[in-house]
Amino acid sequence: MKRRLPLVMLVLGITITLSGCVQQENQPIETKTYEITIKGSDTMVQMVSDLAEAFAEKNPGVKITVTGGGSGTGIAALLNKEVVMANASRKIKEKELETAKNRGLDLVEIVVARDAISVVVNPENPVDRLTIDQIAKIYRGEITNWEQVGGKNQPITLYGRQSVSGTYHFFRKFVVKGEYSPDMRNMEGNTQIRDAIIRDPTGIGYIGIGYLYGEGGEPLPGLKPLAVAKAEGGPYVSPLDREAVIRGEYPITRPLYQYIAKAELGKDSSVYRFIEFELSQDGVEQVIRSGFFPPTEEDREKNVLALEQAS
Repeated sequence: MKRRLPLVMLVLGITITLSGCVQQENQPIETKTYEITIKGSDTMVQMVSDLAEAFAEKNPGVKITVTGGGSGTGIAALLNKEVVMANASRKIKEKELETAKNRGLDLVEIVVARDAISVVVNPENPVDRLTIDQIAKIYRGEITNWEQVGGKNQPITLYGRQSVSGTYHFFRKFVVKGEYSPDMRNMEGNTQIRDAIIRDPTGIGYIGIGYLYGEGGEPLPGLKPLAVAKAEGGPYVSPLDREAVIRGEYPITRPLYQYIAKAELGKDSSVYRFIEFELSQDGVEQVIRSGFFPPTEEDREKNVLALEQAS
């Protein structure tokens, strides 16, 4: 499902200038048909598919295939030289970098977007907000009834991701800060968690920000994202408050990465041109329309340096 957020609404509070993005003239590539295969993060798959579609419109000689399966699956495919690029909603692990080195792969890291992980419940649930500590205790199994956090006297049904997911690992490390409850239901992707919450008034789940929106850019019915605070007393911030997220006030944000072998990044290569497009003004605007956030200024500086050193 494509999520198209109105661009004019989303750029409030952020200035996107060409000086802050990789420059690109978006000239069509006049070469033989070249296929770029991308695999990995389920959170990123629709956003990167949208970027690929926009790029292909101006570059019909390039075919881009984007599939999911999880960050770990995508990185493994890259290390096995089965794909050209890996999407990852977590940073690559040291042991994965070691494997890359042993296989003669010099990897380049790009931050293509930013995400606000959204903690969601069913609208029938009266709970509207939680602290990070409350969310952590829920997912560790220390809080098991909604009544313990101001809701109804109902057991909490936990929904989370599978262990191949970068979101699974990020949420465990930075929010849960411990092991997940054995009662958590491990779902294949964001869509599966979202659909489960829509059906289950007792459920709680976590999904990427882009999965909160419908095709027209409106928040999906049947789903309530919770306002989250770093500590009791607030402030409580909703992931739907995009200006607050951009200001850094929402407490569960993360970078979304792409990993590419340096050998693929000659300045005349289709892969280089695609990444250049993703980081350009047109690419940033597409990221926003897909429901996510553009890279920060620090991200953009690192991206430019990584591409300069790789090409």
